[in-house]
Amino acid sequence: MLPDCNFPSYIVAINTSSMETTSGKKAVRLAVLSVGVMFIASFASPTHHGLANAQQNKTSMQPQGVQSTQGLQSTTTANTTKMNIVLVHGAWADGSSWSKVIPILKNAGHRVIAVQLPLHSLADDVATVKRAIELIGGPIILVGHSYGGMVITNAAYNNPNVKGLVYVAAFAPNEGQSLGNFVDVSKLPKDLLIIDSGGFSYINPAMFAGAFAQDVNSTEADIMAVVQKPFSTSIFAEKSGPPAWKLLPTWYQVSENDHMIPPDVERMFAKQMNATTISLQSSHASLVSHPDQIAQLILNATKGVTN
Repeated sequence: MLPDCNFPSYIVAINTSSMETTSGKKAVRLAVLSVGVMFIASFASPTHHGLANAQQNKTSMQPQGVQSTQGLQSTTTANTTKMNIVLVHGAWADGSSWSKVIPILKNAGHRVIAVQLPLHSLADDVATVKRAIELIGGPIILVGHSYGGMVITNAAYNNPNVKGLVYVAAFAPNEGQSLGNFVDVSKLPKDLLIIDSGGFSYINPAMFAGAFAQDVNSTEADIMAVVQKPFSTSIFAEKSGPPAWKLLPTWYQVSENDHMIPPDVERMFAKQMNATTISLQSSHASLVSHPDQIAQLILNATKGVTN
């Protein structure tokens, strides 16, 4: 007799009453019994074919846009092998001054942050950069333009996340020095700086291009003049602390046509740091007028530190 089993409807029912011989009936019973046993065994087995397929296709069954845990781990591992980059603007500018450099660095696989300095005091600006360093995590190449060089000189001191410094037409003071040691504000062209009631200075928009960005196209230079962040005049007298460039490898770009920082002063900074140095026939705004060369200098720094 067959076991009392209720087989699903897709098991073909065989009408045994039409079988006339005992051997035929036995054959039918054996065939049905064999199919039933195979069917039950397939569901009892932990290696059921459907379950196996589901296990094999676990990743491909995930919704689009959701990575597997393994994929996330791989991505994280890949990112940690890249040098992160923090960009620091200078006076009378903002983070957007790096807008042509940033895509080049990101396309090379680096994580990038362009900070927005308050420009109220050196201490506030250094604290802002330190928070960015903490946020993005190491290893980091720290890049400063103009006054931003003074900021990175202080922010990177004894900071284990920072592995190298890049100065773009930037100040690199020694301990105890101030901006006033290198630029005599009283000798700047008349009406170049406009001072508001709070002691914050602006570059006169009518004079901005000629003083800051004479090799930048007029439309861009006009926008830079409009979006410039005011710079507290009190910062000119603030003294720098112990310099990070004494502890870290450095790179420097000299702007040969700079009207804000004398090129000879820039070369002096590069020499005292023993920096890897390039010179460009550029205005003070070399990061805007020569973004490819500035980006390449930064990328060279990431490779130099890694090697």
